[in-house]
Amino acid sequence: MPEPNERLDALARAATVHLVPLEGDGAGMWGSGFFVAPGWVLTCAHVVHGPLRRSRELVFAVRGKEVNDGIPVKARLESWLSEPSGARVSAQEDLALVRLLDDVEHECVWLADRSAQHMGSVIAYGYRPDPPDSPVARAVPWSAHAEINVRDDDYGLRFKPDTDFPPGVSGGPLLDPATGAVVGLIKARRTTTNGGLAVAGAALRRFRETYERMIVTHDEWHGRVPRLHGDNWIHEQRRLSGAPEAGRPEVWSPDDRRAALGLLAALPPPGASPPIRKLVRKATGGSRLLNGPADPITWRDGHGLLYDGAQPLEPLAFLHYLRLVVLYVRSRGGDADRLADWVDERLAQDTERRPLHCLVTDARLPDGLTPDAESPDRVVLPYPGPGEGTTVTLVLDPVIGATDRYYWTLYVNDGEGGSEIAAEDYSGEGLLLSQLSAQLRAPLSKVFQEHDEVGRPIPLEVAVHMDDFDAQVHRWPVADISPLYEPGRLGEQRRVVLRDLTRRGAPDDQARRRWETRWAALNGARNITALRTPARGQRPQARRLQDVPDSAVPVMCWTPGHGTGREAMHATLEAGHGIALWHVNGHSTRGCSDDCEELHNRIEELLGRLGSAAELPDRLRHLRMEIGRAEAGRRWAEPLVLLYDDPRRPVPPEDSLVLDSPA
Repeated sequence: MPEPNERLDALARAATVHLVPLEGDGAGMWGSGFFVAPGWVLTCAHVVHGPLRRSRELVFAVRGKEVNDGIPVKARLESWLSEPSGARVSAQEDLALVRLLDDVEHECVWLADRSAQHMGSVIAYGYRPDPPDSPVARAVPWSAHAEINVRDDDYGLRFKPDTDFPPGVSGGPLLDPATGAVVGLIKARRTTTNGGLAVAGAALRRFRETYERMIVTHDEWHGRVPRLHGDNWIHEQRRLSGAPEAGRPEVWSPDDRRAALGLLAALPPPGASPPIRKLVRKATGGSRLLNGPADPITWRDGHGLLYDGAQPLEPLAFLHYLRLVVLYVRSRGGDADRLADWVDERLAQDTERRPLHCLVTDARLPDGLTPDAESPDRVVLPYPGPGEGTTVTLVLDPVIGATDRYYWTLYVNDGEGGSEIAAEDYSGEGLLLSQLSAQLRAPLSKVFQEHDEVGRPIPLEVAVHMDDFDAQVHRWPVADISPLYEPGRLGEQRRVVLRDLTRRGAPDDQARRRWETRWAALNGARNITALRTPARGQRPQARRLQDVPDSAVPVMCWTPGHGTGREAMHATLEAGHGIALWHVNGHSTRGCSDDCEELHNRIEELLGRLGSAAELPDRLRHLRMEIGRAEAGRRWAEPLVLLYDDPRRPVPPEDSLVLDSPA
């Protein structure tokens, strides 16, 4: 096995800590962890599950030999991927991020930016109790050589059974001695033999927005002049690579990487994975695809996709990618001048490849990412919140004792809390869903004519029970016969969204709080992201959907009325989500197909372009208009149905006062 670089070994030890209760030296340690950014500690979720089971707000302490002179520093849980349940935590869930409550200087590890799971030699670090069997023992530093020889699922790694992992080291970092980067953390030791389990570092990306914030501070910190030990991780990586301090223009050096990642950290985030993938493919001539299960979240992650094993590609591939990022950010109104200037300076150093510089200087965004493709001159109408405009709500009440029959009421909501009934029909046996379109055409047309403004068609909300979320109202024809130059379907003409009728009136307090809290968080989120629901290999559970980032919008390729799709929809609503997207004719029993992958990727791109969640209904309307005009590349959006259920504008109650009866 490679011997550890002495200075790099010292840096890794300095960044490794252990977690202890706040009471002091008399209590036993919980487990290990390590600093990944200023004030941020990464550990395993199972390390803090037990102590924080009663309250995740509990204040505890982080202690390190070279942190705050060894004096414990107060800390609190920031986020974990797995709630305490008593069951064994899978590798993809076994991560927790801890924040220091006091400002102290400390070392930080260098995190690898690659998606691929590491194989081969590592140096493991942590703390163990001394003596080992004492629950109140003092903690002492520990490290050992180990070798990873098995990949287990998406994020699990297994060690060869020739290393004995003592108690307490779970959560400690794994250093790749060949590259000088931390590639994972210790998860567990085997109980019967030597060896153990680890979590791949790319699993950090499952924190989504929290990961974005943390990794920006990570790259900013590593870009500064070292103040603690005289050397930093980049200097040691340079020594490992054999590159001289000045660097070689024909090699993408650790110094180049540090400069590029620091500049990327200062840019507006991409907001979704598909743009990153497309830029990487373009920069590598289509040859470099995602290597591993972790979706790229940041521009940094795209940079990591450019590596081939432990060695990077030629600098032109990296500079091409960075130039494409500049073009992407600028096309959306962002400032990328510092990165653009650095790319030009770095390109000028490579005098031997000047004939190939045009690959960078003449770079163009790939199809689908250009501003024209997104029609930036088109006005996007934000969906009206309270006091921001009028909406029309169609309530479909199931007929008691009948199957698939409905009474209907058409309300006009003024946005100020008042509503009036524009038309209704509670006569006879009710109507089948297939009959509603023809029956409602005239009253809908009348109310639209009364309330539409030029260029601002009024939105239509359809309130139905979850069992009827396969209603296809966006496909209803506007008229019996429409002129060729006019939109022919409701979904082309205006914003059409569904609402959950079971939330009508006053749901129980806890459910309403979840709904209101998540709505407020999503509408305040900087970037809206797609949440595949259910995740691959998982059953839909409300608990999982409650503990997702505030920016997440559930997306389903399953039909909502049956089987897994119905379970996923029920879990989505129970978890308090007010916005969701699904394929109204999705699959019900078979596994996902290539069409599902395209749907999820396209929706992720769509959500990544949003300035706010309120833009989503009108963005979807524009797509439907383009489908109606037979524009290429838009048909994927035709079967999409959108839940847009704003708790601030409740569905009118059943006893609404009739202010204006229909003629």
